[in-house]
Amino acid sequence: MWQWGRRGAGPRFAVELAAALNRCDGVSAALSLSRQSEQMRRVPPPLVDLPISTYDSLPGFLRRVLTAPAALPGLVAGVRALRPDVAICAMPGPLDLLMAAALRLAGVRFWVILHDAEAHPGDGSWVQMRLQAWLAACATGWIALSEHVAAGLRAQGRLGSRRLVVAAHPPFAFGPQPAPPRSHGGALRLLFFGRLLPYKGLDLFAAALRLLGPRDDLEVRVAGFGPESAELAALRALHQVTVDNRWIPEDELGACLAWADALVLSHREASQSGVAAAAIAARRFVVATAVGGLVEQLRAEPLARLCAPDPAALAHAIAGLISDPPNGAPPVENDPWAAMARKLMADLS
Repeated sequence: MWQWGRRGAGPRFAVELAAALNRCDGVSAALSLSRQSEQMRRVPPPLVDLPISTYDSLPGFLRRVLTAPAALPGLVAGVRALRPDVAICAMPGPLDLLMAAALRLAGVRFWVILHDAEAHPGDGSWVQMRLQAWLAACATGWIALSEHVAAGLRAQGRLGSRRLVVAAHPPFAFGPQPAPPRSHGGALRLLFFGRLLPYKGLDLFAAALRLLGPRDDLEVRVAGFGPESAELAALRALHQVTVDNRWIPEDELGACLAWADALVLSHREASQSGVAAAAIAARRFVVATAVGGLVEQLRAEPLARLCAPDPAALAHAIAGLISDPPNGAPPVENDPWAAMARKLMADLS
């Protein structure tokens, strides 16, 4: 299992899935992460069998690309020492073609988890998706985390003879289980969290809050990282809203989720959502627009409510959390990551 990103959901996904594979009977999983990954600073840190020095900056990335041919023999030796039967890329990244070359030279087939079929508006660049396409073309097979993404991949016509399997994104837990929603006894605490990009529907959220008007029973935080925009300015102008535009490190996520009673996902489109997975694990209420893979991910969750992707429907759903909050018990799954790992092992065999 490898993922060489420095921060965010990719490295964490790799850590969780590798650990889950190791909890499956008859499976031994090795993990490869970047030495610069924030996962390496966890206490205790994950067991990383093949750490790789990547980069800390754009100049560092360019140097790493230029020196990649010289690094290939050592990487091949590292892969061969692990003697894997199969490799899985947990999320595509900029340096993965180096690992693909090493795996081919070592005679190891690999699968790649494709979280998105297409780039989201405002997310990354054409280079990012071109690198993903090249990596996918080298792979034995593809793994999608929703039927929505799987359908998009099939529609591209590039699958060929490769197999495509579909899994579900398990919940992401960050720290101890927080107190239940509304247990603080104050106003409803609503959190918009994640990358602050156009496809997340910041404009829909701002318009919905304007429809709700000033309310003493609602407190809103927008936390995440993205370009400054008219939509963020509109949110800041609302008296009950606080905007924290910065990268939120993983060691702050538990407290961020614990503060919230509910998370809002006002997406205009979506593949599936790591934020939704974190909300499910923290047993927070969720209001989400019924777009893309969010429908699959949330329709069976008793603490989640789906609505149309328009301001009036979103405002109505948010108001409903105050007047008629969800009261269903979340489904109990002892080890959803191990369930995903078992399914993958069955599908990839």
